[in-house]
Amino acid sequence: MVAADREHLHVVSEEDSSKRRQILDGARKVFMDLGFDGSSMGEIARAAAVSKGTLYVYFADKCALFEAILEEEALQHGQVVFNFDPVRDAETTLKEFGAAYLHLLCRPGGGSAIRTVMAIAERMPDVGRRYYLRVLDKTINRLSEYLKAHVASGDLKIDDCDLAASQFMELCKASLFLPFVFQAAPPPSEERMAEVIDSATRMFLAAYRAS
Repeated sequence: MVAADREHLHVVSEEDSSKRRQILDGARKVFMDLGFDGSSMGEIARAAAVSKGTLYVYFADKCALFEAILEEEALQHGQVVFNFDPVRDAETTLKEFGAAYLHLLCRPGGGSAIRTVMAIAERMPDVGRRYYLRVLDKTINRLSEYLKAHVASGDLKIDDCDLAASQFMELCKASLFLPFVFQAAPPPSEERMAEVIDSATRMFLAAYRAS
């Protein structure tokens, strides 16, 4: 392949990526505003400022579009760095994890994917299952592995680390996430998140720290 052909393919690839990004951004807004059932490919095309023909070149239907948005959500979760180095002390690690986890969940627009998945999971269980396994369950497993290392070292006494990991994540969300995700309250302040995470950490360690 000559250099001119390679450059042409690179330009085409960049254009495809930019157009796909444009479509996904438009679709995300429509899903956020109208929900999955209220959205249509026509509405998404208008929001993305593309023709319906162009939209169908990239995505077969709105289910494929929504799956692509969930794929991005999973990637965003996967890119958040949780420092689960087993040599770090539990209190510091739990507080830092809680802060990073809450910032991820309660970021602007962060609740839209969860709300939409919850709305369609009963009718489309495969979508709900994939979202849970690729986003939520992965985080539980990572925290659980860290806790197991501290059980082995004698710092913590936990019979079921998967359960304990889920418990800590729920403690961090207490009073913050549900009001946010159901749009009953704005994203929590830094100060309020710190208060809840400190409380969650104290409660967790009071239950599971080895005596």
